[in-house]
Order: sequence, then structure tokens, then C-alpha cells
Amino acid sequence: MNYRTLGRTGLQVSEIGFGCGNIGGLLDRGTHEDQVIAVNRAQQLGINYFDTAPVYGDGKSELNLGRVLAGLKPNVILATKVRLVADDLKDVRSAIKRSLETSLSRLRRDYVDVLQLHNQISVKRDQPNWPDSLGLMDVLGRNGIADVFENLRSEGLIRFFGFTGLGETSALQQVIDSGHFDVVQAYYNLLNPSAGVAMPPGFGGHNFGQLIDRAMGQNMGVVVIRVMAGGALGGEKARTGYASPTVDGPIVPAGDYQPDQARARKLDFLLARDVGSLPQASVRFALMHPSVSTVLVGFSNLNQVEEAAGCSGKAPLPKTAIEHLMELWDTDFGRQQLSTR
Repeated sequence: MNYRTLGRTGLQVSEIGFGCGNIGGLLDRGTHEDQVIAVNRAQQLGINYFDTAPVYGDGKSELNLGRVLAGLKPNVILATKVRLVADDLKDVRSAIKRSLETSLSRLRRDYVDVLQLHNQISVKRDQPNWPDSLGLMDVLGRNGIADVFENLRSEGLIRFFGFTGLGETSALQQVIDSGHFDVVQAYYNLLNPSAGVAMPPGFGGHNFGQLIDRAMGQNMGVVVIRVMAGGALGGEKARTGYASPTVDGPIVPAGDYQPDQARARKLDFLLARDVGSLPQASVRFALMHPSVSTVLVGFSNLNQVEEAAGCSGKAPLPKTAIEHLMELWDTDFGRQQLSTR
């Protein structure tokens, strides 16, 4: 396992992170025995970054991860999140602290290494393509979320803080430029790489405007999320074990599962002698970006842990493959029907 620096935090994180969310499902729906085996094996393979959230399994992910870590006692870097609803905005500090204290109780920890805002962000609240989003003033205003996070750090409840980079691109850029946050979770994959690649004019997806490079300019850590595009890049084989039996709705405009599956079927050219599967190609593509700190992968069985860990340290995808990808992005993969949420 290779390690990279998580931006200005200075933390050395494994190139592969253990995503504890609903899609993979291992920490939500797995048996305790299987969870212990998977987390222990991940640690043996060098994975030291674990990412969870209160909304994963309505608290089950945090609870199960806390129980497993308490038994194994590994030396890991632990990240969780807070998501606010409308009523929480009446007293942001109390809502965030209450959520964090609940998370710490489930995780059996006195503090977490990284606390992340889990809401989408727009210039103003509740924009059409980003329902239930928070506005910039909610995040950056006086006594807003960034200030509350800073206070929690001074209390020793968190070491660093970040946000999930979903929402209006201009708003995300302003949050990054503010310099308040240490880490950003970037939506970045073979179907929509706009957070790290200058997209050709024919690209039809939501454009994140090379958010990863902007974050690097602030020396922020970059955690890649949705590297499998919500499972679309994993294929039916990936939906085994404890994987979610249902398909999540899109978390970005023009990111629906069925069109993404159709696009994924056009990527078999990436498979070569040393790239045995599309999930491997997906992880290796994300790791090619020098500003990426770690790539979160959600697991539904032990074999997926082995496969993802094996991508660390592998050679970049060939230049010819990247050129072909650029052609596909420019034609939007044959221009399947897109929908916007």
C-alpha cells in the first residue's frame, strides 16, 4: 500500500480508503463476523482511512464500525460527517455538536480525525438542481458551520474538518477559496471526471470545474467519492454480498444510474492484461491525479477489499486509453438521454 499526505492535515493516508456507506453495505448490513474479517484484512493490506456517516444505515455504520475497531484496536484515521436539515439551521452549533456527540458515542471515540459537512452547497439555499442544499452564508457566514467546526476543533472533539463537494460549482469554489476547510470529498470517476480534468465541449454532465486542482491550491486534502459512480462502473458482479439491493438516486444532475450503466459498457477497452476489471480501472484512473489523497471504495465482500487494495502502486492507465476516454467525454458517450434531478 502506498500512502499520500492528506493536504495540510499532514496525515499520511492509504491510497485506498474504506468507505462504510450504504452502496457497498458491508458495515451497514454485514454480520459482525464478516465486518471484523474485512476490517482486519483491510488493515493488514495497509488501509488506514475509514469514512462513515450518521446517515449510513441510520447510524448502523458508525455503530458497527465502532464495535469492530474497539475489538481490533487498529491504528486508523477516522472520518465521519454531519448533515443538517432545515430545523437545525435555527441553532447550528447545537445541532452539529449533538450529531457529533452521537457519532462519537457510536464510534466509541473521544474525537474523530476528520468531521465533514455532508450537505450539498449552493450559492443560496434550495436551488432547483440541488434541493435541500445549504447556502454559502450557512457555511461561511458569521457563526456559521465553518465557525462551529473551528470551535469543535478547539474543544478537542475533532482534529480537522472538511465538506462534501456536491452542489453548485461556483459555491463549492468559494468554500474552497475561503481557506477554512482542510479536506474536500470530490465526486470523480471515469464517467464524470470534471473535478480533475478539463472537459471537452461535448461533455454533457455536471461540470465540477476542476475542483480538485482548486483544492490543491489551498493545500487541502482530496478524498475521492463515487469512484464507481454509485455502482454503475462495478457492473452486476459488484452488486453481490451485502451490496444495496436498490439503486440510489442521482447525487449530481445527469447522473442517473441506468444511463451511467450504458456509458460504462463502452469502457471495456480499458481492460488489459494488468487491468482485470472495470472497478480496477476506475480506482487506478482516480489515483493518477497527483492531488488526490485517497480513493474511497465501498465494499460488499472481502474479495472487493483485496481487489481495491491491489490497485495501489499500479502504473497509470496508458496514454492511448486516456485519449480514447477524452473522445468519449466529448461525445457524451453517444449522448444517451440525460435527466436532471
